[in-house]
Amino acid sequence: IQLAHKQRPEVLGLPVKLFLVDNRSDKVEAATAVTRLIERDKVHAIIGSYGSALSMSGGPIAEAAGIPVLGCSPTNPLVTLGNEYYFRVCFIDPFQGRVMAQYAVEHLGAKKAAIIQDVAQDYSVGLANFFREAFIELTGDPTSIVAFTSYQTGDRDFSAQLTYVADANPDVIFIPGYYADCAILVKQARDLGLTQPFLGGDALEAPEFIEIGGEDVEGVAFSTHYSADAPLTPASEEFVRLYEAEYNKPPNAFAALGYDAYMLMLDAIERAGVVDPKAIRDALAATKDYEGVTGIITMDENGDAVKSAVILQVREGKFQFLCVVEPR
Repeated sequence: IQLAHKQRPEVLGLPVKLFLVDNRSDKVEAATAVTRLIERDKVHAIIGSYGSALSMSGGPIAEAAGIPVLGCSPTNPLVTLGNEYYFRVCFIDPFQGRVMAQYAVEHLGAKKAAIIQDVAQDYSVGLANFFREAFIELTGDPTSIVAFTSYQTGDRDFSAQLTYVADANPDVIFIPGYYADCAILVKQARDLGLTQPFLGGDALEAPEFIEIGGEDVEGVAFSTHYSADAPLTPASEEFVRLYEAEYNKPPNAFAALGYDAYMLMLDAIERAGVVDPKAIRDALAATKDYEGVTGIITMDENGDAVKSAVILQVREGKFQFLCVVEPR
């Protein structure tokens, strides 16, 4: 977002001012952060948040105040459902869950799957259910999910869940959680002798996943929003050049989504022709075929971005591009 602001610091001839608040990855604090932006900082629009549960906590406050919000990476469908002021530049979990189910069935030949979800996270619970539904549909077998178990954010002992999964002997194991917990989970799985492929969602894409997991997370594949190795638009290539020049490292999907969120918000303000929250909201809703870094973005009736997904895999200690999956 800061890089995007550096590229485009003005809109409609006016300077754009950024206000940064920390929601501390806490649902109560997320609501407080949105309130602070609206009441103290008098913002015309909000960008964020990273996680679905946090976005769902702050969303109603923004809607009540009539302030448009453009989420970067909250993928749970409930984030925007019924909230006319909440939009996002990322795809949503029904698509992400289906993408990974397709990959499991069509690329890995999986007929049986196990799911280990983080029951404390709306993101994880939603993604687990969408994967389950799609996997059953694609295999045509209502008994194809052979194990479905849960843990809580911050748990460090997964032996009970993994023993249960091992006894079910699945072809693949789907772990729709966040990177730190999942890295530890995979390490313990390998220590217990589980050799099956692990699949996950976009929340695995953090350097810490590989730092914590080491060699044990080699081969883990997951859906995400973007890869610097697979430019989806001309804007993708320019973004990679700008980001590497600024930070001396390649961008990940969350950097790309933040850049898209800022640039699309300014594009909407420009199309609105006035710095008015209601007009900005209407312009966001009318977004069609916007050329973003993470793909071509069109908003559907719920304010969700319709766009492609990328699958990455951990290989040789790095996130490496596997393929692009289009919505269908």
